[in-house]
Amino acid sequence: MNKLIIVNENGPAENKYDISINSNFEGLKKYFIKDGFEKYAKICVVTDSNVAKLYLNEIEKTLSGLNCKIFTHVFDAGEASKNCNTLNKLYEELIINHFDRHDLLIALGGGVVGDLCGYCAATYLRGIDYIQVPTTLLSQVDSSVGGKTAIDFMQYKNMVGAFYMPKLVYINVNVLKTLDDEQFSCGMGEVIKHGLIRDKEYYDYIVAHKEDIALKRPESLIELIYGSLAIKSQVVQIDPKEKGIRAYLNFGHTVGHAIEKLSDYKLYHGQCVAIGMMAALYLSKRMGYVDEQDIEKAAAIMRFFDLHTSVDKSMMDENAILQATKSDKKMDNNRIRFVILKDIGEAAVTLDVTDEMLLDAIRYIIKA
Repeated sequence: MNKLIIVNENGPAENKYDISINSNFEGLKKYFIKDGFEKYAKICVVTDSNVAKLYLNEIEKTLSGLNCKIFTHVFDAGEASKNCNTLNKLYEELIINHFDRHDLLIALGGGVVGDLCGYCAATYLRGIDYIQVPTTLLSQVDSSVGGKTAIDFMQYKNMVGAFYMPKLVYINVNVLKTLDDEQFSCGMGEVIKHGLIRDKEYYDYIVAHKEDIALKRPESLIELIYGSLAIKSQVVQIDPKEKGIRAYLNFGHTVGHAIEKLSDYKLYHGQCVAIGMMAALYLSKRMGYVDEQDIEKAAAIMRFFDLHTSVDKSMMDENAILQATKSDKKMDNNRIRFVILKDIGEAAVTLDVTDEMLLDAIRYIIKA
């Protein structure tokens, strides 16, 4: 069983790519042969030290027999590696091995690998082809799709980056069996978000099939990831550079990013976004759009997947969270561009959230 989504099918050729959702890596080699990928003389598989132990050999075996030379580049796992130093080492490897625009990079890993490899591809020789082979649920449903690439600059997250589309996103859902529970939960935060902002039926599907999803049954995971990516790919096709509705994907991120930063990135991104979504749901209710039952249902499905719905008061101060939200890069003339829900499955952007309203929402998600 597999599923296919064609992104930007009717758009410019350079922005068109497939998302192939599978239960193995076997189909990856077929893509090289079927779509003319044999034109690449050299391939560099970029991954981190954790993923390399699990899947690098399998990918190398899958690609064996292609008429090209395979290189690998492994860096230390973790957000701390998503910086200029790691990027420079990758540039150097490509230069030493004479990579040119007829060659290819493969990002094998989670969001850090995908972001760094994608940004390298966007900037090396002013652009070299790359594909995404995401290995976490979060990267499968979110960061691997849409062409957002970036590295961190000093303590500033994703401040140096580019929009650069991959040539293919190849997803093997069975890699999620080796994903730890907390990382899986973080991915579910983004999945739930997609339903909340865009598709009530999909959101209800998650609720109805939560047990099978939690057991990581391949058929359920393929349906889950397909539904989530159908939503995200539709949004990024309409708005590739976040000028309009792509901002809806930031639901939960304004407060979530503030909490993530104040935790010194000790809390996972997906956990922080879940908390941020609860704050956004509270504001949506205060503005008269959703009701308490909607909030309780959302909180229940998040808790089922072990997502946080609040932050401990001992960890951070409400005013510190408020100030951190106001330093977010999504500000508009000193006003916060806040994503709310007008209904379950219908997001909107508002500039009408006052400091007082936001502080109330922050108090709502802070627990003693």
